[in-house]
Amino acid sequence: MWSFPRWLRSGASLSAGAWTRSLSCRAFAHGSQAALSFSDGKAFRLKSGWEVVRGLLIFRLCSVPRLVRNSEKLLSVSRRLLGRRLFEWGMRGSVYGQFVAGETLPEIQDCMERLARLGIRPMLAVPIEEDLGEGKSGERWYEQNEEVMMKCVDLSAAGGDRPMMQLKITAMMSADLCKILSTCLSDPTQRAQLSPQRMVSIMEGQGSALPFLSDQQNQHLQTSVRRLSRVGKHAKANGVRVLVDAEYTYMNPALSLVTMAMMAQCNTDEPWIWNTYQCYLKDSYKNLTKDLDTAQRLGLCFGVKLVRGAYMDKERKLAKEKGYSDPIQPDWTATNTSYQRSLDKLLDLIGQGGQRYNLIIASHNEESVLHAVRRTAELGVDRSSGAVCFGQLLGMCDHVSLTLGQAGYLVYKSIPYGSVDSVLPYLVRRAQENQSVLQGIRKERDLLRRELSRRLLGRS
Repeated sequence: MWSFPRWLRSGASLSAGAWTRSLSCRAFAHGSQAALSFSDGKAFRLKSGWEVVRGLLIFRLCSVPRLVRNSEKLLSVSRRLLGRRLFEWGMRGSVYGQFVAGETLPEIQDCMERLARLGIRPMLAVPIEEDLGEGKSGERWYEQNEEVMMKCVDLSAAGGDRPMMQLKITAMMSADLCKILSTCLSDPTQRAQLSPQRMVSIMEGQGSALPFLSDQQNQHLQTSVRRLSRVGKHAKANGVRVLVDAEYTYMNPALSLVTMAMMAQCNTDEPWIWNTYQCYLKDSYKNLTKDLDTAQRLGLCFGVKLVRGAYMDKERKLAKEKGYSDPIQPDWTATNTSYQRSLDKLLDLIGQGGQRYNLIIASHNEESVLHAVRRTAELGVDRSSGAVCFGQLLGMCDHVSLTLGQAGYLVYKSIPYGSVDSVLPYLVRRAQENQSVLQGIRKERDLLRRELSRRLLGRS
């Protein structure tokens, strides 16, 4: 009976354990950090043949800007022509299968176990978010999302040592309210009433209504922050670190305020709640410094997810339409400078303060990763302590993730999960917002092509 070729069924000429020993002996026999390389492609020997073929095909498609820009329309037409069942089968074998853990508990657990065998940790992400004008009638939708997030905490807790998960505030609080609060924070007379301590008192049912909000808005604020408080406390009780995602600039001040209040409740001894800073924004370093000062003043531990950012086109379009100053850095060089400035500040703090400060370098940029590797070595930060770790998206930048994981660094994959219907809109938005990242996957695509050729030719 016909069967898949051996290279497609297994693919790896080295087992994960053998490859770990090989890399460790080769790169770190003399304690040399400089030996860490993302260019030889040998980490891809850990992938199955099917994963190599699928990744190569999808990356070729993702590197065509016109396809990415029109992906939502193309997917809609494909679904209409193929029907739901055939369309979902195709998605599971391609885009969904590349970037999503799955829908059912066994599928998600299988993904987490496969990553663990490769030295990579899961960071689960429920792809639920809300934008302006999408507010739901009543609280039921947000309540359902609280249940989903609680289950995500439980699933993350079972995913191994030092588990993490991602959280979007707008899954449990109206984006419209977040924008209103952000506007209030820009007004000195109202900002004084929007301190983290005031939010904590509202979370604990002791705070009074805010005078500049309507009765309905105050009611939604109270129920929302209490939802978030319950999720944060549940995560801390189960040993799960919650990384709160940043979103658009018109709501980020409110998100940071609520996140700091969650920190005030949970981060007294360890950084269980983390905030995200988008270094492609001109004021990211200023905001990071301000929040660090607030955390120090309140005696809190502080966790940071450091990213470059993903909403550039929409942010610039909105600034032009509304007539305000463009919030985005002028060019890629300025963004990289901003990223390294924040990175160095946090690494220095970790070098001095140990476990009171934690950082995940959520980047696909090899220079940033290698810089962090060098600096942590110079500062004497233990790579296995968890104070500094690395993160990339599931299905992308695997040559970096696999190499770091096999070398003993803590590296996480951001793993969305859910049904095809619920996840595809999220993937489309992320693809359109991250076109610069997708166009930069040429190296990974070339490494996959080289690995495929090696297997076809039977080379060792």
